[in-house]
Amino acid sequence: MRSLALISSLFVVAGLANAQYFSAGWTPGQPVPTLPANAQSQAAQSTETAEKRGITPPKPSFLDNLLTGGPLAALSSAIGLNFTGTPPVVWDERIPLITDSNYADLIMNETMTPEEEAERVWFIIITTTAGQPEGISKFVDESFDAAYNYTLDKGDLEHVRFGRIDYLDVTVITTKWAVWSPPTLVVLKGRGKTLRFYRAGQIRLSPEVLYQFLKEEAWRHKEPWVSAYGPGGDREWVLDYFALALATAYSYLIRIPKWLMYIMSGSVATFLINFLHKPTA
Repeated sequence: MRSLALISSLFVVAGLANAQYFSAGWTPGQPVPTLPANAQSQAAQSTETAEKRGITPPKPSFLDNLLTGGPLAALSSAIGLNFTGTPPVVWDERIPLITDSNYADLIMNETMTPEEEAERVWFIIITTTAGQPEGISKFVDESFDAAYNYTLDKGDLEHVRFGRIDYLDVTVITTKWAVWSPPTLVVLKGRGKTLRFYRAGQIRLSPEVLYQFLKEEAWRHKEPWVSAYGPGGDREWVLDYFALALATAYSYLIRIPKWLMYIMSGSVATFLINFLHKPTA
């Protein structure tokens, strides 16, 4: 499975003419960045409705904490599986949450005229905030929401649709796209046939810059993902079958009670620790 991660090397930014949209990004050891004051006020609008309604995320149970902090969480998050159920995160309901079940209806089979189809752009964030409520993913989520609000205020990007993908709650989409290291921003065209990927540290995450990035179509300076394993490639079926296998495994694993999953993960961890620390003959 890790060998497929080599596909992600095709996502590296090359030949970018408008460098003002991109930055050196965040590096390990630095504090997690925070939004500037004006961006924070815009991002706060995305949660205003939830606050007025008194919606608060439920507190995780004891077993949830054990599962989300143990070796099972590390393994499941690496392949995009979520064993802990519905994530305790409140997102902006105006931005559609794209899942394995509604992806075809929202994007592939969207009802449009030929002119609208030619202009349609989906700007999507693949987030891990559900599994990591504090960290770089939350910052990217807030920047994305602020950019959405800023774009609505401008009102001149009617052909652009914003969407959000919870990395821990989908299997097929991220596997077919070979996305293993979220948070990731995606510019999607052609009903999902043309994809451009941007790591969080490769693009400046301010509402004004992201708006200009979409308005001026600066994303065109980056070549779309072209791979034998990508959309329309000769080996696209490989990721199709791999995604199907993961989705099938997930459908069975979520039926296992959490307490039993915790015992199983602890047993596996104990076995691996004992095996790795076994003295050599």
